[in-house]
Amino acid sequence: MKNKIIVTGGCGYIGSHTVIELIDNNFEVVIIDDLSNSSKKTLDRIHQITGVKPIFVELDLKDASKTSMVFSEHKDAKAVIHFAASKAVGESVKNPLKYYKNNLYSLLNTLSAQIENGINNFIFSSSATVYGTPEVLPITEENKTQRPFSAYGNTKKIAEEILEDLINSNDSFSAISLRYFNPIGAHESGLIGELPSGIPNNLMPYITQTAVGLREKLMVYGNDYPTPDGTPIRDYIHVLDLANAHVIAVKRLLLQKQETALETFNLGTGKGFSVLDVIKSFEEVSGINLNYEIVERRPGDVPQLFASTDLAKLKLGWSANKTLNEMISSSWQWEKKLRDGNL
Repeated sequence: MKNKIIVTGGCGYIGSHTVIELIDNNFEVVIIDDLSNSSKKTLDRIHQITGVKPIFVELDLKDASKTSMVFSEHKDAKAVIHFAASKAVGESVKNPLKYYKNNLYSLLNTLSAQIENGINNFIFSSSATVYGTPEVLPITEENKTQRPFSAYGNTKKIAEEILEDLINSNDSFSAISLRYFNPIGAHESGLIGELPSGIPNNLMPYITQTAVGLREKLMVYGNDYPTPDGTPIRDYIHVLDLANAHVIAVKRLLLQKQETALETFNLGTGKGFSVLDVIKSFEEVSGINLNYEIVERRPGDVPQLFASTDLAKLKLGWSANKTLNEMISSSWQWEKKLRDGNL
């Protein structure tokens, strides 16, 4: 029998790519998603890519009783990968209660439901934002976590603290927290990619939507940061590299290879690129001159974030393989296919 994995938020950007990677590695997948920031069409695209249509449950994980019921129907699952969360930094600064309610209630209900049903392996979708403004670069897992500037980031930090307390109280529960940096890119089929609702909060879809004429111009938030060109520096990682890391982490838990009950790994490339670097690379890849404007800084942004990925290489045997141009090219192909009406 195939090992069953429950993936919350599995119709979302990172979730859907991870579902494909799981299916390709012979796992059975159950997707739970409320479709608040994703589309049911993703299920058909996953089917088109893999030949498998995963089990799908439309569910708001803030509903504790329904969450418990669904998990009892899939108590044969071996692990949970938890992506479900609101994720826009700027929106979280303006509407923090929405983020604390959605991200923490859904986490608590998921953990409670899986423990009730004896599912004791958990992969958490965390974020480099838990490091706040780092004092040392590149960021290692030994860097102290700090109070992030945004409510979104703080929900990730609080979630990791919840996991620490849970593991201290439960000898049979194991978890891996994957702290990712900035996922971009799309599946090589061009059938799935990042599709945010409304004006994108992330750089890459903002760039591609501007390039196809969906947005009048790209706003670059601040050019007065203490970086070489004044724009923020981030560690961009291809979503397929990220998806692969989740599958490796699941296998590590199922084979009981973890060294502590809660392990934490950075997922990035170890290289930082500024906003203007990414714009320049996009222009090279696409042959399009982007219309962009420098505007005021955005609340919640920090000057530089890039990872040390040595621990993931050592313990997981994982490293990112895709170049920045490859990431950008796949994002661009997805955007063009989407806007040409070929999906």
